Amino acid sequence: MAHLIGLESVRVVVGSRMLLDDVTLGIEDGTRVGVLGPNGAGKSTLLAALAGTREVDGGRVTRAGGTRVALLCQADALTPGTTVRQAVHGDTPEHEWASDPAVRDVHAGLLADLDLGADVATLSGGQRRRVALAAVLTAEADVVVLDEPTNHLDVEGVDWLARHLSARFGGRRASTGALVTVTHDRWFLDAICTHVWEVVPGADPGGGRPQVPGRIETYDGGYAAYVLARAERARQAAVAADKRENLLRKELAWLRRGAPARTSKPRFRIDAAEALIADVPPPRDTVELMAMATARLGKKVIDLEDVTVRYPRPQGPGGRPAGQREVLRRVTWRLAPGERVGVVGVNGAGKTTLLRLLEGVQEPTEGRVVRGTTVQVATLSQSTHELDALADLRVVEAVAAVGERVTVGGKELSAAQLVERLGFTRQRAWTRVGEVSGGERRRLQLLRLLMTEPNVLLLDEPTNDLDTDTLAAVEDILDSFPGTLVVVSHDRYLLERVTDHQVALLGDGGLRDLPGGVEQYLGLRREALEAQAGAPAPPSSRAQAPAGAGTGVLSGAERREAMKNLARVERRMDKAAQAVEVLHARMEVVSADPARVGELVGLGRELAAAQAEHEDLELEWLEAAELLEQ
Repeated sequence: MAHLIGLESVRVVVGSRMLLDDVTLGIEDGTRVGVLGPNGAGKSTLLAALAGTREVDGGRVTRAGGTRVALLCQADALTPGTTVRQAVHGDTPEHEWASDPAVRDVHAGLLADLDLGADVATLSGGQRRRVALAAVLTAEADVVVLDEPTNHLDVEGVDWLARHLSARFGGRRASTGALVTVTHDRWFLDAICTHVWEVVPGADPGGGRPQVPGRIETYDGGYAAYVLARAERARQAAVAADKRENLLRKELAWLRRGAPARTSKPRFRIDAAEALIADVPPPRDTVELMAMATARLGKKVIDLEDVTVRYPRPQGPGGRPAGQREVLRRVTWRLAPGERVGVVGVNGAGKTTLLRLLEGVQEPTEGRVVRGTTVQVATLSQSTHELDALADLRVVEAVAAVGERVTVGGKELSAAQLVERLGFTRQRAWTRVGEVSGGERRRLQLLRLLMTEPNVLLLDEPTNDLDTDTLAAVEDILDSFPGTLVVVSHDRYLLERVTDHQVALLGDGGLRDLPGGVEQYLGLRREALEAQAGAPAPPSSRAQAPAGAGTGVLSGAERREAMKNLARVERRMDKAAQAVEVLHARMEVVSADPARVGELVGLGRELAAAQAEHEDLELEWLEAAELLEQ
């Protein structure tokens, strides 16, 4: 692979703070790098140094001859008075860029709903972000550097971006270029990255002592591989720390009593990465949480019964009324005690309206919302403006003002303990609210909600401004929440991590259950868009669709064929389940022999593939059973 960009002993200083020092890294052709780290660690500064928009304070940045770099910054610098077409393509004639299939794909993925002749000053923040991203993706560049590219993209947009970048930088051509991106979207990281760079922040001990500069640790693979490797490094560091402590203890004994008896040296064995998670329990005890939720909530939580919500449309020409827009149509939905559900949907489909109905701040146009007598709802909104009034309080004081103690995971925690559990150091916990960062404000907002001890928690885009470590801490807290949880988010990883099932608002007024999760939602959206464009359905969809599907009623022959298909799927599911059991048994035998660690890793891969096949067959069975119900 050809070398494109290199950092040699680079030092970066911001004010009096040494952000990074002695950083040596390289970017090769075909590399896809995800950059992680806490807020303020220097991720964006690192990207600017790579792109050449910021000079380094020591060392040097080298680029292979002719290497072109395109940078997407967090701030979108679009000039008012410029059209969308000009912002993306400059003065390039339309026939040149419109003939490029890759450029047309960018237009379809990011700009389909925008007027290319519109002034960028008239666009919303999310639309401006998509225009800036399109300009970078259509530029002629060998290295594409993206700072938070998934901001303002919905689930479909993130899925499209992952597929586009994988196709562009993961091809088998001799030269594909390289990608470097900062993002907190962990599903996106896992989907596209071949390497992860973790920016580890430094520290300033004060008192005239030298600063500890930040550094960058590198990992192979995507986010999942990064988590495993990081856990293994932490385990090895803990073993080393224990060893040092034991040596010091022995030295003290030597000094006090003289030479001790000879002892054999301890022997340490580094297990395979799979052993790190072999005995880890599930993220949450579903049975216990359900029991707690039932005890606190009772049988009835919140029911939407035949709910319809309409909004007036903007007035037409001459002030004439333009009718009403129906966002929800005759929706019936019952939330159960302890239910954990994720909500996905297109922009404008009614996700916020649904949360407002559940919260009780909006009444339906038709139908009714029935709530249990013990229900206490708390909502985490997208904005953090409610903290503005607390600007002069310390973080701990702002949390303690709501409640002194809260029970999490069966343990009683004080406000200070809960603050520390969500990533606030002792120093930051006593910082004024008006001086904390955007991510810290988001954490504080969630902490204050939890101190009210609600039994129904509604989260509207809870991952905004949070880094991956903080997201993991938030998820740990949510795992022990015993009440009913409803999450609206574009973060696919979060939805699959903290909720047990998902529902979708597809823009047709209905609320649809998703037994196949977010992947099923994306498939439904692709089919809908193809139908709108008049494109034929994909072969797989045509093969599964019966002749009578248009009428919703199966003929006798179609029903018999559907029953045969269901029986075939059941037989394949039985075989897949048996294969999983056999692999589990083999792993138990192999894991008892330390010399067969390599074989254990191979069996782990086989088991993952077998479980994935079984899950696919379960989804196929559900679809076949649903067909027979017609």
